Amino acid sequence: MSWMLKIEDVSKMYRLGLVNSASLQDDFKRAWYKLKGKEDPFLKIGEENKRDSKGGEYIWALRDINFEVKQGEVLGIIGKNGAGKSTLLKLLSKVTKPTTGSIKTKGRIASLLEVGTGFHPELTGKENIFLNGAILGMKKHEIKKKYDEIVDFSGCERYIDTPVKRYSSGMYVRLAFAVAAHLEPEILVVDEVLAVGDADFQKKAIGKMKDVSQGQGRTVLFVSHNMASIKSLCNKGIVLNNGRIDYYGTSNEAINNYFSSKSKLKSKGIIPTEFKRYNTGEIKIKKIELLNSNNIITDEIPYKKDIKIRIELDCFKKIENLLIDVKIVSKDGIIITDSILNIGEKNSVSVEEGTHNFEVTIENLFQPGNYSLTIGAHYRNGKSIDILENIYDFSVLNVGEYNNKDYIFEWVHGWISPKSNWKKINI
Repeated sequence: MSWMLKIEDVSKMYRLGLVNSASLQDDFKRAWYKLKGKEDPFLKIGEENKRDSKGGEYIWALRDINFEVKQGEVLGIIGKNGAGKSTLLKLLSKVTKPTTGSIKTKGRIASLLEVGTGFHPELTGKENIFLNGAILGMKKHEIKKKYDEIVDFSGCERYIDTPVKRYSSGMYVRLAFAVAAHLEPEILVVDEVLAVGDADFQKKAIGKMKDVSQGQGRTVLFVSHNMASIKSLCNKGIVLNNGRIDYYGTSNEAINNYFSSKSKLKSKGIIPTEFKRYNTGEIKIKKIELLNSNNIITDEIPYKKDIKIRIELDCFKKIENLLIDVKIVSKDGIIITDSILNIGEKNSVSVEEGTHNFEVTIENLFQPGNYSLTIGAHYRNGKSIDILENIYDFSVLNVGEYNNKDYIFEWVHGWISPKSNWKKINI
């Protein structure tokens, strides 16, 4: 099967802090080097795109990217926020050009990168179908042929003669996706805009992309943080990290690589300073420990045995109404339960400046498998102070006290509501 898309040594550099690419002096220097047939001098000073480090004004958003996608393949592109996923899709869609390297494609590319990209807010939904179709390179008679299918798929028939500026964001994305998916591109590029749509539309969109790839033999590139969608739709996967490819292979292995690389806890649960987190500076969670029934630190919990988590945090000022929450995330990246601090009749506490320790015991209703913890500290009004996403990987083992009645090996999808018990402790 021949390739439809080939990426060779692609890199993209940006200059931070300024709208223009350089000063007049830099432009003259760049032009002089080009006239002499030399490499752009500013490419030598670019730094790796680490979001949590300080450095110069030039960074590589992407660096030395190489891969190819064959006809009929669905490639999932995953990575944390800022890893370079959207930059890569913009290069593939020719929104911007690579600094170095080449991108080779066969056939027409249809892109859905942001909600309503290519739509004019003053035009009606019908007019935008024809406008967006023309932008994608379709003839008017081709758009007319597909028009009824597009409108039916989008579910916006009642509003099709209404200006799209009056559409909700969900209606925007439904119509935009319907146009991109029905105008028969050889390559369909989809960013995670489908998260805007409701559950029924997301299911319909995933089904359409499967039909486009498997039924029509077209190529799809799909970016999402929803690992269940990646696993269901994609047969290949790429993991991006700081603008470089960490892994390229099957989608299942890409998901495993993504999760295994995200847990960064050092010995005894101490959180490394380089871990990327959201933090306002008022509180800092500095240690997380997961304990078994013998109070031994572990990352493996037997089936049906309670999960005990200890959290140590430093408070740098007095905080009224502090909330702490512990989310358990499935291997597909879906939050399946959320335990919020609850001591006595209060679901928040007041803490003085200093070090504080909390412990929560969560009833283990989880099937054997791999999970991770996301832990956050917040004000009661919802404002976040410190968030650590997927900071602690652990497994529920298929051993323990069980009988044939309650020990069922099957994945249960959806929200789980276990009992949990919080307390403030002294260590």
